[in-house]
Amino acid sequence: TCSFVCSPKGFPKLKNDTFLRAARGEETEYTPVGGMRQAGRYLPEFRETRAAQDFFATCRSPKLCCELTLGGSITQGPLRRFPLDAAIIFSDILVVPQALGMEVVMVPGKGPTFTEPLKEVEDLLKLRQKVDVTAELGYVFQAITLTRHSLEGKVPLIGFSGAPWTLMSYMIEGGGSTTMAKAKSWLYRHPEASHQLLRLLADVITDYRGGQVAAGAQALQLFESHAGHLGPEQFQEFALPYIQAIAQAVKSKLKEEALPLVPMIVFGGDAHYVLRDLAHSGYEVVGLDWTIRPQEARAQAGKDVTLQGNLDPCALYAPKEKRGGLVKKMLEGFGTQRYIANLGHGLYPDMNPEHVGAFVEAVHAHSRHINKH
Repeated sequence: TCSFVCSPKGFPKLKNDTFLRAARGEETEYTPVGGMRQAGRYLPEFRETRAAQDFFATCRSPKLCCELTLGGSITQGPLRRFPLDAAIIFSDILVVPQALGMEVVMVPGKGPTFTEPLKEVEDLLKLRQKVDVTAELGYVFQAITLTRHSLEGKVPLIGFSGAPWTLMSYMIEGGGSTTMAKAKSWLYRHPEASHQLLRLLADVITDYRGGQVAAGAQALQLFESHAGHLGPEQFQEFALPYIQAIAQAVKSKLKEEALPLVPMIVFGGDAHYVLRDLAHSGYEVVGLDWTIRPQEARAQAGKDVTLQGNLDPCALYAPKEKRGGLVKKMLEGFGTQRYIANLGHGLYPDMNPEHVGAFVEAVHAHSRHINKH
């Protein structure tokens, strides 16, 4: 159960390594379904657990994060209901700005909100310039260790972080935005200060990701969710260099500390315009949203990376007879190897759990059939 504190040593032996083998480009018997974002929030037991807690207080509770990773209930969560091939730790990308000293609260009906967003270049001086990730984010590491033990080797556990540009945009906008105009104005008006902030974030993210592996994470995902707000030139200057630097620095850090060289995933929201760059940025897996055709994604990314995605989440609302066909078409487009099936975004709260289960089972069944023929 999740009711005990345990050390990173002596993890249970992994029973299903299909996700990790696919991430590394090794042959698999079937196409795995990766750890789906918000994978528990469509379950009633998940919502019951969350309803009684402040969101970020929940993030700081290793026990609750463990329970929510498994779906809100140890016995009834998605990993017990459905044959998923990986789990992703329950947390939030905004714990990194919190570690830098910023206050973030979850406002009902609005979402995450910074009480004092960055407005002027001078505000950068308010941020911690050196962050002890163990002191500031140790609760995430404890949650990973606890969850890794609680999974009992059933599937691998994925740790994650937001990417620098995405975190920077939240820190300046103060929350969500349809235009990111405030954050983008920094890129045009204050390029040097923007790079200063992005470098600081990249350094913290590197340490954070190393700590996640030390705690037991078996794969790492980087979310550049706001890539679509940038054009090609801004992405090349303010996003891609830091995505690449994090990949290189994390791999060096893992080698230096004799930690496992876990596969790393990068996801760029609306980033099909730079897919070729992401495919050569040092990550084993590139996650895709649903706005690109599988064949086009494969042609741009090449054969040396694994692709993950990219069914439109709303496809799960379709009638049963149509859902199977959509899954089959997706698998035929990507191919069953060097591929991890997933949705092109997270699950929505009103998703029918039976439809989610049917999606996972359809991926497994159709990919096994394709592999046999």
